[in-house]
Amino acid sequence: MNALRELKRRIAMFFRRDEFDADLQEEIRLHMDLREQQQVAAGLSPDDARYAAHRKFGNATLLQEDSHMQWGWAWIEDFLQDLHYGLRAMLRSPGVTTVAILSLVLGIGANTSIFSFLDAVLLRSLPVENPHELVLLGEGLDNGVSDAYANVELYSYPFYRKLQARTQVFSDVASASSMINKLQATVEGHSSPEPMSIKLVSGTYFGTLGIEPFMGRLLTDDDDRFKDSSPIAVVTYAWWKNKLARDPAVLGKKLTFGSSVFTVVGVAPQDFFGTTVGEAPDVFIPLSMQKEIPPGNDGYADNFAESLHIIGRLKPGVTISQAAANTNLLFQQIIRSFPEIPLNAENQGKLDHATVQLQPMANGLSRIRYMFSEPLKILMAVVALVLLIACANIANLLLARSTARCRELAMRQALGARRSRLIRQLLTESLLLAFTGGLLGILLAAAANRFLLKMISPGTELLPLNVAINPRLLLFTLSVTFATAILFGMLPAFRATGLELTESLKDGRSSSGSRHKGFLARTLIVSQVALSLVLLVASGLFLRTLVNLSNVDTGFNPSNVIRLQTDAASEQYKAGEAPLMRLYQQIDEKVQTIPGVVSSSSSLFTFNGGSWNNSIWVQGYPSGHRNVSVHHNIVGPGYFSTMGIKLIQGRTFDATDTDTSQKVAVISESTARSLFPQGSALGMHFGKHDARNAGDLEVIGIVRDTKVHALDEPQQYLTYVPAAQMGWFYLNHFEVRYSGNRQATIAAVRAAIHDVDPHLPLTDIQTLDEQIARSIPMQRLVAQLSTFFGLLAAFLSCIGIYGLMSYMVTRRTNEIGVRMALGAKRSNVLWLVMKESTLLLAAGITLGALAAFAGQRLVLALLYGLNPSDPISLLAAVALLALVAGTAAYLPARRAAQVDPMVALRYE
Repeated sequence: MNALRELKRRIAMFFRRDEFDADLQEEIRLHMDLREQQQVAAGLSPDDARYAAHRKFGNATLLQEDSHMQWGWAWIEDFLQDLHYGLRAMLRSPGVTTVAILSLVLGIGANTSIFSFLDAVLLRSLPVENPHELVLLGEGLDNGVSDAYANVELYSYPFYRKLQARTQVFSDVASASSMINKLQATVEGHSSPEPMSIKLVSGTYFGTLGIEPFMGRLLTDDDDRFKDSSPIAVVTYAWWKNKLARDPAVLGKKLTFGSSVFTVVGVAPQDFFGTTVGEAPDVFIPLSMQKEIPPGNDGYADNFAESLHIIGRLKPGVTISQAAANTNLLFQQIIRSFPEIPLNAENQGKLDHATVQLQPMANGLSRIRYMFSEPLKILMAVVALVLLIACANIANLLLARSTARCRELAMRQALGARRSRLIRQLLTESLLLAFTGGLLGILLAAAANRFLLKMISPGTELLPLNVAINPRLLLFTLSVTFATAILFGMLPAFRATGLELTESLKDGRSSSGSRHKGFLARTLIVSQVALSLVLLVASGLFLRTLVNLSNVDTGFNPSNVIRLQTDAASEQYKAGEAPLMRLYQQIDEKVQTIPGVVSSSSSLFTFNGGSWNNSIWVQGYPSGHRNVSVHHNIVGPGYFSTMGIKLIQGRTFDATDTDTSQKVAVISESTARSLFPQGSALGMHFGKHDARNAGDLEVIGIVRDTKVHALDEPQQYLTYVPAAQMGWFYLNHFEVRYSGNRQATIAAVRAAIHDVDPHLPLTDIQTLDEQIARSIPMQRLVAQLSTFFGLLAAFLSCIGIYGLMSYMVTRRTNEIGVRMALGAKRSNVLWLVMKESTLLLAAGITLGALAAFAGQRLVLALLYGLNPSDPISLLAAVALLALVAGTAAYLPARRAAQVDPMVALRYE
């Protein structure tokens, strides 16, 4: 209780200081009056009595200060005084203050922004119960549908159920589709369809994650036990908020996907986005209903329809290694129990080499983590170096300013100020600078995050990644800001207060202190130049990588091609039925009547738009099966001319290739060399799935190899089959080659398609060139940001060089005047100053080149088509840095050479 009363009294003292001061002065006056009266009563005159009373009472001012120390928070008062004094000092040097704050805003803002992405992609845990207990079977990088034997990345629904029933190491097991279905859906009460993202999950999904509903209920295991038995849906909080404005009547609402109607039974928790970082489902549907969700894939009972990721929650006391041992045992037993594929020597070999790796799931699974983890780490290192350069620059500015304040600091020490008190004052000024820069840096980061999010988004829509400012980011920024203040403020503070008082008071300078400061300033400049060169070399490497990727031969001609996506499934067209094929044919015919349209075609995929791959069986091949990954595409007859893919041999598809004629295929040249190495592939046969289909497809043509997913991928194997013979697929991609105005052609294509079906949804309309550019977001992000920060670092180094040379010219004005009076030429004076900067620049470039060479392995994985020791990038960086740094040094040198000797001799 006494401590609490003391705390309250001190707080009251802090906020009511004037009142306490008045009370204290009144009490001192009463004591003095009483003592004076006592002395008068003893026979002294009033003047002698007053003098005696003051002498006996003591120093009233010292007593007041002691009372403040005992009653209040003296250190807070001192700190506020230091802040006030520091603010005045900042305002007295607006140029130094502006440069320092701007440097800090860019440095701290960049660090905060990049860390926000690093946190969202790599560090943040899933918003679920005990996320550290969750593990994933496989690495989680594959998505789509596979039929590979002994697949350890994607799993079938029957496999999931068998594992769930027999596991001894997981308390709960769940599965989720590796894909997210994006389609048009109709919400009850809404007049038109709207885009919606659907995630198919097992009934145990929410229970395994240990989350509770925000409203209603979540899916349960009973909802997923029987095929087509539970047309229900759980919506996310974000969708409920954005689309229904938190309508409390959401439970029971109907959602229509194609011809299927689902009932909303619950709303997921507010911060739950699923288990995949960078993915934002709107609706969760049980896997038992997968056939009812367009495009209607039905793998519920198919042992080798592998499209699921499997998540397990470890039992208490079970380690990942123990869980892996049991899981691999079950994997072998379950795969062997599936009768569809015989356990021949080839499949036995696959099983022998198959090992299920269990990955911690605390941070979720994500392909963007695989894509961006290394680039983000590199960028984090880049912005950290930029901040170091900014700190070195500010330290130099503070050193120069401390020289100007030399006499002031010496006077304060001579009057009794302790050195520690002056250091605290100078550090407070540094903290004020740093926290001003930190606050503005947070605002810059908040604005930059959306811009960066747009840069890394591969499509037209923003990547659903939460990079908003949060408490963790604020703590990071606070730590960086404090460390920054100490980093650039500590050395100048100690150097500024290490004075020889006599010399400093005599002429305002300390020769020994100036020598120390000069050495420290030069060291900081060399460090800035070295770090700047490292960043410029890195940016050169990344820029050249981007150029190399942009010049990659894709195998097709992307110029003047528009591509878009249709969603026939949302309009209740059924795959495999005549109306769907008639729709594609009518669209193709209608679009080709548009003036300026050269050709058009529908296809299952275009570049970077997905792929379909499975096993290949070649007729006549000894074992039948070829162990290569082959990508398949279903295309219209005009696809090759529209995409500009060159025919090498044979023919492409035409009107004679119908659903009743011989099944045919066109293959890429690499596929021809691999599948048919003995001679011409024309007329040869192959098939998919198993040996019974080896004679299904006849090769009628060979075309150039093309890129499938990415510009930097190795050569892929491709086959093409005509849409007329594969009518059970939705061909959602549509391509148009045109001549003329792009926007006019897009408008005309849109109108033509809606003439065929006014309600057919059209999305993701862009040119093929834009699609290619968006396929390399990681490389573009790294190249653009590293270039910006490299140039910023060079600019900051130039400011440092300019400031140091200007300071040296000012310090040596008398010397320059003497030299010129004794006959030195202006060119001699110019070289006198330039020689100093040239030596500093050479030292920095040497150290920077060595550092760049030592760190080249760190960026090797991000380069394409060049070596990290690329001499062109190094020479270009050296030349650029020498140019801008030389210019920064030349300006003070020229000013020194133009000085009037008489003025210089009188200069103080």
